[in-house]
Amino acid sequence: MESATTALQVADWRIQMCELYSRVRKLSLEDPPAAHRAWRDRRDELFATHPATPLLAGDRAAFTGLPVADYDPGWRFECDIRAPHRSAMMRAETGTDGVVPFELVGTISAPEVGELDLWRLASYAGGLFLPVRDALAGAPGGTYGGGRYLLDTVKGAHLGTGRDGALIIDFNFAYNPSCTYDPAWACPLPGAGNTVSVPIPVGERYFS
Repeated sequence: MESATTALQVADWRIQMCELYSRVRKLSLEDPPAAHRAWRDRRDELFATHPATPLLAGDRAAFTGLPVADYDPGWRFECDIRAPHRSAMMRAETGTDGVVPFELVGTISAPEVGELDLWRLASYAGGLFLPVRDALAGAPGGTYGGGRYLLDTVKGAHLGTGRDGALIIDFNFAYNPSCTYDPAWACPLPGAGNTVSVPIPVGERYFS
């Protein structure tokens, strides 16, 4: 029964996140800063109160909110998906889900950032996956050393599309994977094709 309860809690966490991104997608088309505030506030609420929060029990009492930078419209882009330069598979070892395979399906290019590999979850449920590791990764007061996620559509994290099907890539919504907070999780992390040499100061930061 304990395993079933935990599974239901995680399922509800996913439902809550999907509902949040559904609201954010609609709002971000009209008012991106307001969408960002809604995203930040609801995530703070879920991290603080939901039974499937990735926060460890010892960290919850002192939790006052995730370290998310203020919205900067200069980090929002509409990016066309380009054909990949090569065929590639990525197999991520996870402690909870075994080996998770990803297939390279294309690339996107963001001004001042550069090219990033776009992956497809090559197993049940599919979904697009776009992680990023920037020049602030691992630096004091910077971003999480393992990198952050921009898209993980199988879990609802997706801001939708703009003109002619271009992906909306808004680095203000970059967020830390669950393994940032709980070492019991083992998360797929950015490889060379998702590591950039520029600092990306927006989105969720990391203060250990």
